[in-house]
Amino acid sequence: MAEIKLTKNELRAQQNHLGQLQKYLPTLQLKKAMLQLEVNESRVEIAQLEAKFEENYSWVRSFSDILSVTTVVDYRKAIELESIKKHYENIAGVEVPYLDEVQFKPFEYSLFETPAWLDSAIHGLRNLAESKIRIDVAKEKKAALENELREVSIRVNLFEKVLIPRAEQNIRKIKVFLGDQQLAAVSQAKVAKAKIVEKQSDAL
Repeated sequence: MAEIKLTKNELRAQQNHLGQLQKYLPTLQLKKAMLQLEVNESRVEIAQLEAKFEENYSWVRSFSDILSVTTVVDYRKAIELESIKKHYENIAGVEVPYLDEVQFKPFEYSLFETPAWLDSAIHGLRNLAESKIRIDVAKEKKAALENELREVSIRVNLFEKVLIPRAEQNIRKIKVFLGDQQLAAVSQAKVAKAKIVEKQSDAL
């Protein structure tokens, strides 16, 4: 830490610096609170999506026996992804993803050569795959928010515990020094005045 100058100009500079810190701190604190709220909401969202995934998984498991029966259909091809469409929105200064659409590659099969329940099974498998993707995107969103929250929390702590106390300490130090200087100057002036009065008295 550089040694501060014990001058009136430095006092004004430190007071201005403190004013700027105190003015900006509430903005950082508000951003921190907003991010914490968003992180909490993301955790709830992920929990809901995971519950939906378990629901879809249980439904698919009900088909597990018949899916294991050898057919002319390769079920893995039914859930091959064509594209995942996302968009990003700015929340409290951070870009976070939102899932728009999951598209699977076209999957064709003969209605006459496959069992009647195949449509339902494919629908269930695709729902399960989409549920997993939704969880992944929600976790990506939460990670971005948590990273920003960490950065903002560090800055808030820096302001509250280092920068503002340091500026206040510097201001006190300069004021004490300037006060001592002023007191010394007054004392010197009184001594000088007393000597002048004494000389004048001696001259008489």
